[in-house]
Amino acid sequence: MPAPNSSSSVSPVRLRPTNRLRRWWKAQTAQRQDRLAMLAPLAAVVIFLVTILFAFVYLRLQEISREQEAIHRDVEYTQQRLRIRLLEQQEQLMRFAREMAGREISIDDFLKRAEAFANLFPEIQSLTWIDDSYSVKASFDPNEVVVRSSRISSLVRRDAEDTASSFRLARDVLMPIYSSPHQLDNGSTEVQLHLPLIDKTRFKGDLLVKYSVDAMYRYGVPNEITSKYAVSLLDADAKVLAGTALTEKSLTRNVFPWANPINAYQLPVSPVGNGLDIRGQAYRTSLGVIGSALFWLVMVLSAITAWLLVANWRHTRRRIQAQDALIRETAFRRAMENSMLTGMRALDMQGRITYVNKAFCQMTGWKESELVGQTAPFPYWPAEDFDMLTSRLKEEISGRIQPSGVQFRVKRKDGDIFEARLYVSPLIDAFGEQAGWMTSMTDITEPTRVREQLAASHERFTAVLEALDASISVAPLGNNELLFANKLYRLWFGTEAQGHLQLVAEAGVPSLTHSDETQDAVDAFAGLPTNQLSEKEAESAEIYLGSLGRWLEVRTRYMSWVDGRLAQMVIATDITARRMAEEQAEVQAERAQASSRLITMGEMASSVAHELNQPLTAINNYCNGMVSRIKSSQITQDELLGALEKTGRQAHRAGQIIQRIRSFVKRSEPNRTIANVSTMVAEAVELAEIELRRRNVKLTQYVAPNLPHVMVDPILIEQVLLNLLKNAAESIDTAQKPTALRLVKLRVAPALVDDKQVIEFKVSDSGQGIAPEVMARLYEAFYSTKSEGMGIGLSLCRSIVESHLGRMKAENLYNGEVVIGCCFTFWIPHPDPLAASASLQSEQPGFQVSP
Repeated sequence: MPAPNSSSSVSPVRLRPTNRLRRWWKAQTAQRQDRLAMLAPLAAVVIFLVTILFAFVYLRLQEISREQEAIHRDVEYTQQRLRIRLLEQQEQLMRFAREMAGREISIDDFLKRAEAFANLFPEIQSLTWIDDSYSVKASFDPNEVVVRSSRISSLVRRDAEDTASSFRLARDVLMPIYSSPHQLDNGSTEVQLHLPLIDKTRFKGDLLVKYSVDAMYRYGVPNEITSKYAVSLLDADAKVLAGTALTEKSLTRNVFPWANPINAYQLPVSPVGNGLDIRGQAYRTSLGVIGSALFWLVMVLSAITAWLLVANWRHTRRRIQAQDALIRETAFRRAMENSMLTGMRALDMQGRITYVNKAFCQMTGWKESELVGQTAPFPYWPAEDFDMLTSRLKEEISGRIQPSGVQFRVKRKDGDIFEARLYVSPLIDAFGEQAGWMTSMTDITEPTRVREQLAASHERFTAVLEALDASISVAPLGNNELLFANKLYRLWFGTEAQGHLQLVAEAGVPSLTHSDETQDAVDAFAGLPTNQLSEKEAESAEIYLGSLGRWLEVRTRYMSWVDGRLAQMVIATDITARRMAEEQAEVQAERAQASSRLITMGEMASSVAHELNQPLTAINNYCNGMVSRIKSSQITQDELLGALEKTGRQAHRAGQIIQRIRSFVKRSEPNRTIANVSTMVAEAVELAEIELRRRNVKLTQYVAPNLPHVMVDPILIEQVLLNLLKNAAESIDTAQKPTALRLVKLRVAPALVDDKQVIEFKVSDSGQGIAPEVMARLYEAFYSTKSEGMGIGLSLCRSIVESHLGRMKAENLYNGEVVIGCCFTFWIPHPDPLAASASLQSEQPGFQVSP
């Protein structure tokens, strides 16, 4: 490392970080002391003001509390006076109501007593006698004409509704009822009292007493209370019904409107209830603490003092703010430089380092003191790159560095090498003159490593895709652009998107209508049904491309391309070999089935010959007899016709046996049709009975009536039944059972298996059963326990049943722990007749059965 340049043009001495921090701390301490010295008097004045205000507020609250206690006491006293007066009147009126209900009084007696009550209680406005049918019998009103009538139609209509409601309530509860106050047309307010007339729990009417609220106020509120307070009676809506009420506008206020609030208290008038309240409001008798001259004097002096201190504080604050702004700006710039992850370096016009930030020092491992003042070659230059870096430094000083920067190697102090990129820009001072060059350096070791790994990963991924034995292509929806195609796709279809579109069309994937997104600001695929797309992803289709001469399995998937467009990926796999193998397996299965039928008939050849010998012998005998009797002229025409008919029947019988064997053995393509179960069973049994009679085995069968039709290949199902019946007869013959026990049972009936309706075929025999080791390999192809067997009968039977969506099982029959036979069961589902017909019409001929 070269020594630092000691030329006389060394940059000015820079302060060490420790000295700058110490000076900044001293400046901050001095500022805090200035603030404390300035704020102390202001704080004292504020504390004084708060204390005075607290004292004034406390005295005012005490005064308001005393006023509230006084008004509470007086309003409660007034409320008790009103309550006692109303209760006394109610008690006397209730006695009068009991007299009216207990004995029949005349209207004149009622009017006299009502007049007496009105004179005794000025609050009473009127008394009305209402019978149980809600009709007025008599009414007394001191201010109006006396009403006399034994039956009046109804009450006055203006308050009929309220009166009727209170009347019904009093009739229901049989207790005195007060109505809510309501205003009359003349502006006065009244309260109704309904006293029920009860004679031995029987409601006989109602005594309606109307009170004047104004009279209740005049005669019920004491004068000493009204002289001290503004007392008023209110309804439920706080509307003044009688008395005097104060408002904020009617009061004489001081400077502050909230200094002397109205002191009020309100209670409900009992027994009237919540419909009538009494409220008392205190008159203001004092100016309050806020109106005191001492208060205002103290406030003015404190305000002047505070204003002077605030003015001094504002001046000092502006000076301190200027200092703080300068310190903050310096500290912020320094913190920003130190927090940058990019290494900053400044060179003067001669190429000498004048400044490095903290990140630059951390990248290189050299201290700031070891770098500032250095000239080329710099300590962080690798020795092997001196020549190249020297030439680049000259280009940098001359300003010929590209804006994209330059990449070079940097050596740390510990000797490690890393890759970095350097950007250069002119350094302009506050006067607009260039003072040097500012460079920024970034460590690109990790980005370079990641870029190299990504490139290697992309190469590996591309190599895997190119080596796949499936064609992969990606194209956006709506146009013919091909985004990606691997090697096999290019080999089959070239570099155009026509092959991709052909695969999509052949596979039956719906294509979207092309839309020009440049003509519309709306995304063409904004309404794409995502639920349908997700279903298509799980589907695949097998197609045949004549242009390639191959069978392909095509799978599609929708995906979001790297540029955000919706694209479709198609994967096409060559399955030609698999399809050929499947077709060959189907041919082999067909041959195996035909061979099985031939083997079965070969095993039954002797029985078939014996079966055919009977009709042939009968035909021979009939013919010889007819010839001899014709020669001797001993036969009539009727006898001759009878013999010929018998001969024809025997020939027809022999022809049926041969035709049935021929149709069973004949090799033909499997064909599913809607078949009758009883017919299939009858034809299979007809062939099996030949073998059963030869082995002296008795067959008992049960076929349930009205069995539904099934969609099967009748020949194949008959082959299964014939094989099972023949195996049952062989098992009984091998076990050498006595004649009474040589029995095979066939049962065909509907059943329910796994909640599905099926037709169940069950073949039971009384043979020796199946050994456990044989049961494990029962359906294994080419495995047989017979010396001359091929081992394909049961394997084919199970394949045929499973090709019809059925199942087959075998089990031994036990009597205790002794095996007494074996039972083979298989079932095939029977669909709904309409569904079976539709399936049959849509099914292609030549249905292949999988072995």
